[in-house]
Amino acid sequence: MEAVINVLKDFFSSSGIAAFFTVDGAWKYGVMILLACFLLYLAIVRKFEPLLLLPIAFGMLLTNLPGAGLFHEVIFEGGHVHWDRLTESGGLIDYLYLGVKLGIYPSLIFLGVGAMTDFGPLIANPKSLLLGAAAQLGIFAAFLGAKLILNYDDGLAASIGIIGGADGPTAIYVTSMLRPDKLGSIAIAAYSYMALVPVIQPPFMKLLTTKKERSIVMKQLRPVSKTERIVFPIVVTIAVALLVPSAAALVGMLMLGNLMKECGVTDRLSKTAQNELCNIVTIFLGVSVGATATASSFLQLETLGILLMGIMAFILGTVGGLLLAKLMNLLTGGKINPLIGSAGVSAVPMAARVSQVVGQKENPGNFLLMHAMGPNVAGVIGSAIAAGVFLSLFR
Repeated sequence: MEAVINVLKDFFSSSGIAAFFTVDGAWKYGVMILLACFLLYLAIVRKFEPLLLLPIAFGMLLTNLPGAGLFHEVIFEGGHVHWDRLTESGGLIDYLYLGVKLGIYPSLIFLGVGAMTDFGPLIANPKSLLLGAAAQLGIFAAFLGAKLILNYDDGLAASIGIIGGADGPTAIYVTSMLRPDKLGSIAIAAYSYMALVPVIQPPFMKLLTTKKERSIVMKQLRPVSKTERIVFPIVVTIAVALLVPSAAALVGMLMLGNLMKECGVTDRLSKTAQNELCNIVTIFLGVSVGATATASSFLQLETLGILLMGIMAFILGTVGGLLLAKLMNLLTGGKINPLIGSAGVSAVPMAARVSQVVGQKENPGNFLLMHAMGPNVAGVIGSAIAAGVFLSLFR
């Protein structure tokens, strides 16, 4: 009987339950588990970016279960992969996380995004590229704010700033290179704010525009030839890679996916990139990113700063696009509806839909969706270039 009791004691002492009573600061695990369950609620019930928020939340849940041993921060200590530790004690998520650490998953996500993106509105109206660029104001303003006001280091300030691009894979890519210890916090902030686009943007759109401006009906875009669609991704890849080499991985994969879609001879590859590949990588990316949100790295005052400056980055990005669109409307004699400027943040296609909804409330005959898609897809390119700038400066 004593032997049985000893076996039960040994079993219990090795369980995760025992850790809650024996490990210092074990209450933090409970807090993180509750937070993970809350994020699962937002993904499943409230439908906040469920395709990525659900695996991120579940990865957070797994990594904060004491004793599970699926992810070990020590293996990636100092921003480097300690291969000897990985082979000795690596868990499942440690191996999955290599795809994030080595920049593989975000690039493959961009491949899928490119295969699903129509650059036609941008090609038909090249001026909308300026609106996508203006929306990157939030990235650099938040970077300066995090550095000068909160006194964060360059890597963390850049990672926070990139949230303003409203592009989750780009935020993950930059953070994994510059501040991997804050990857979970940055990813959760980025995808939470992306899900709240229909809530965050409209008040600022109405504040900065007049009813007359919101009612402007824009002319139909010109047709775009197949040749233009094929040449565009090639030219953009060459131009961006020569100008900002650090952005070549993201922009190159984005344009490769788009070229496979537009050329008409690689339909199978295009469909694979849009569906099977993108879905598989999304699962791996979400779970491994969520696993970095450990109690020790997430429950810090810096996390509050990330959330605060992240929302400011997003708001300022929206404002930057709106203000430039207002200026362009003035210069063109009232031909541009300023609402399309808010779509310059690269939350595709949600931001463009918000422009359409707000515009149609003022004028039921207003159809801004295709006009807003130009700045929207330009924002994807702009945020990738901004990421390349940060990586070239601080990596």
